[in-house]
Amino acid sequence: MTIKQLAALLLFLLTTAGTCRAAPAPKAAVAPAAPAAAPSQSVAEPVLLDGKPVLTITSGMLSFTPKERARTISERLDKLSRDRLLPVDRIAVVETETTSDIVLDDRILMNVTAADARGTGSTRQELARQYAETIRTAVTAYRSERSTQNLLVGTAQAMGITLLLVLLLVGIKRAVPRLESLIGSWKGRLIRSIRFQSIEFLHEDRIVALLLSGIRFVRLLLVLGLLYLYVPLVLSFFPMTEGMAARLFGYIETPVVKVWQGVTAYLPNIFFILVITVCTWYVIRFSRFLFHEVEKQTISLPGFYPDWAMPSFKIVRFLIIAFAVVVAFPYLPGSESPAFKGVSVFLGVLFSLGSSSAIANVVAGVILTYMRAFTVGDQVRIADTMGEVIEKTLLVTRIRTAKNVDITVPNSMVLGSHITNYSSSARLILHTTVTIGYDVPWRRVHELLQAAARSTDRILADPQPFVLQTALNDFSVSYELNVYTDAPSAMATIYSTLHANIQDRFNEAGVEIMSPHYSTLRDGNGTTIPADYLPADYQPPAIRVTTVTS
Repeated sequence: MTIKQLAALLLFLLTTAGTCRAAPAPKAAVAPAAPAAAPSQSVAEPVLLDGKPVLTITSGMLSFTPKERARTISERLDKLSRDRLLPVDRIAVVETETTSDIVLDDRILMNVTAADARGTGSTRQELARQYAETIRTAVTAYRSERSTQNLLVGTAQAMGITLLLVLLLVGIKRAVPRLESLIGSWKGRLIRSIRFQSIEFLHEDRIVALLLSGIRFVRLLLVLGLLYLYVPLVLSFFPMTEGMAARLFGYIETPVVKVWQGVTAYLPNIFFILVITVCTWYVIRFSRFLFHEVEKQTISLPGFYPDWAMPSFKIVRFLIIAFAVVVAFPYLPGSESPAFKGVSVFLGVLFSLGSSSAIANVVAGVILTYMRAFTVGDQVRIADTMGEVIEKTLLVTRIRTAKNVDITVPNSMVLGSHITNYSSSARLILHTTVTIGYDVPWRRVHELLQAAARSTDRILADPQPFVLQTALNDFSVSYELNVYTDAPSAMATIYSTLHANIQDRFNEAGVEIMSPHYSTLRDGNGTTIPADYLPADYQPPAIRVTTVTS
């Protein structure tokens, strides 16, 4: 549908003002097309009036080329058409010895030669009369289109289209808020969260937000579309701007057509990429199923631990996706262009230079996975950090200490440090050392230490605690108490309770703990046992001095 037809349709729906428009003047008749020129002849050049072809020039004249003759004649016709005081009915043909001149009074509009008539099937004189009639018709049509009556009708049409545009914009402005309110009222009734059993895929608030965003987007498209139709349509009502309307339509039509042609031409590649994507998706799903069964120990592989399943799946998934990208790369738009290759190389260099430490952490994370040094939930010591492993990724390991502080350790540092895993054994041995003087029987010390261990919570009774005498020092004996526990995460609490119980048992038994060293100046021979554990009538023994006479 042309611009004129679209304008007529809209005006018919809005108003009947177009019925009072004067009958359009006859359009300029285009001169009969000359037969195709032989390869040795000049190319035909059109003579234009208001951007429309009137006739064609196929030969030169003297030093003028066909293109120069056509441009000169077009300029003369333009001046003639604009000057309404020059009557077109006085356009005539004046014969000379070599040419037939088309003139208006004393103005020469163009010359017709025998070369122009050659190949048309007409004589020079007949062709000149045809050209003269064509020029009269074209000039008459040009002036008629720019008559006051036609300009008034065009103005009325433009005002009608403007009013229609305003009504449509006002209607859109009023309708959109009402539609948004209506959709908001549907929440909880017609619009509900999308669930599958206990899994919620899409909340109702999110659905409403998506619908509202879609409405606003459609409103924007409608407003832009109406403005895009309005401006060229109004310009098409006036002969002076009709060419601009066609160009404005072309500005949008040309890229849209090219994009559409590019998309249709690219459809085979799109289908190939879709096939690769679908196949990759199903291969990944099948791999996930296999590794999930290995993790559940439904499938048993010799030498492959269940906790390796999901990390191995992530590595396999990455390799599958990388292979799919390599296969699909040649089918991507612009993959063969130098710009695409240059950007790919540039991004590769940036990735290589800026991610060396990240790659090192990833490699360390993979190695740690297959080392099975620790798992999430284990109580470990890595370098100077001790606590529970709460997260283990390809890049970092996160540890929560006994003070409830989360520490993030890069995997490369973890791999380069000593790793102590307190949770790897079902029964962890905790040990502590006390030093007791030689005056206390060692069997008595063993009994007291074991009694303190038995009274401590979260220490296993089987295997029983045991004591080792690790050193005979200058002034004391070193006794090492060893106990079993199945709660490595509570080591700090167990040690604290165990030390408190050791003090209680030794104080109750009247045994001094000289650990690791003890030095004092006593008033007499007073003991170091707390007063709460001594009799009420306790008196420090006096220093006995013995005099030896010779």
